[in-house]
Amino acid sequence: MSPTAADLRSRWSLDPEVVFLNHGSFGACPRAVLAVQEELRRRMEREPVRFFLRDLQAPLAAAREAVAAFVGADPLDLVFVRNATEGVNAVLRSLEFAAGDELLITSHGYNACNNAARYVALRTGARVVTAVLPFPISGPDEVVAAILAAVTPRTRLALVDHITSPTGLVLPIAAIVAALRERGVDCLVDGAHAPGMVPLDLDAIGAAYFTGNLHKWVCAPKGAAILHVRRDRQAPIHPAVISHGFGAPASASRLHAEFDWTGTADPTPWLCVPAALRELGEMLPGGWPEVQARNHALVCAGRKIVAAAIGAELPAPEDMLGSLASLPLPPGPEGQEVTPLTSDALQDALLLRHGIEVPVPPWPAPPQRLIRISAQLYNEVAHYEALARALRVELAGMFGHALIDMSEETLHWVPDTTTSRK
Repeated sequence: MSPTAADLRSRWSLDPEVVFLNHGSFGACPRAVLAVQEELRRRMEREPVRFFLRDLQAPLAAAREAVAAFVGADPLDLVFVRNATEGVNAVLRSLEFAAGDELLITSHGYNACNNAARYVALRTGARVVTAVLPFPISGPDEVVAAILAAVTPRTRLALVDHITSPTGLVLPIAAIVAALRERGVDCLVDGAHAPGMVPLDLDAIGAAYFTGNLHKWVCAPKGAAILHVRRDRQAPIHPAVISHGFGAPASASRLHAEFDWTGTADPTPWLCVPAALRELGEMLPGGWPEVQARNHALVCAGRKIVAAAIGAELPAPEDMLGSLASLPLPPGPEGQEVTPLTSDALQDALLLRHGIEVPVPPWPAPPQRLIRISAQLYNEVAHYEALARALRVELAGMFGHALIDMSEETLHWVPDTTTSRK
């Protein structure tokens, strides 16, 4: 018999007073994995020289083998990085671009990684081209078509999310990679949300470069991520920070020599990955497949509850969701400044007045915005029902003049021309 969400919630250290529907931003690490990290840190501080110079390589190699098996890759093609943004930077800043080259990104891309592409273009004279992906969207073919429509003979590299951060869409990444490869374009996959959310076979996907976080859906400690580089694309790739490994002899393990040590830092998040894989994989009888299926089913159910409460149409089919889902909201207050590192007033109100942590990102640009829910094993249907009630209260407070009937289950938005928006 599978445990309930209430049973599983005790495995995390999350605030019991908060309904946590934002696993997608920074993840959450289970208590058992944090205990493993604490013991590793005690060992590190008890004899730092021994830990770093004599004892580190064996457990690091074991952790790499464990995650490689989980994501369908050869350990020789995989290195640890601190986060997917670092992985994207390592690739973009290793490759050579010239004036006239085009770097392809998408309108659903993560701002930090798109910024890395813009930075490289600015320094090299290359040009960033944005493929505009639809949202709402009816199916994955629309994504492939939109990306290919933006490819030109000058396209050198495409930076494409596997799972989009603002809109929570699972893109058909294998089809995208194959279609780009047919046109002679390498793909750098920002798979920040992919490990642990969806089944992965990186060798089968075949991307030139794939980076993904392990602190999100694998639930490892913060600072654990991977970069996978296809064997035929490894020669020019170096970490974002050059250190002792630079200049190591060209060999199958040259990537490891450079990426394993980029200066003194805490490697315990990497070493905890096997513990995280075991911990999540053992929470349900069906292991990781059941974890992923349960989270998918729950986010789909939660999306319907919230959409019904605010009168929103479902903007994407369920087979394009993993364990994230976004819905459009009425525009934010006029004059509100929201950046990727600040929060919307509605997001603050939901936490401060209702005890619900859920992101309200600006998208595609302020004042337009979305609400993005997540599903992890500690969540349950009641959490989305609580969010639905809170949204009706808060949106009525902001737009009360535009509501037909707050007594009904669904909010009905009517344009108002007599009262300014609060």
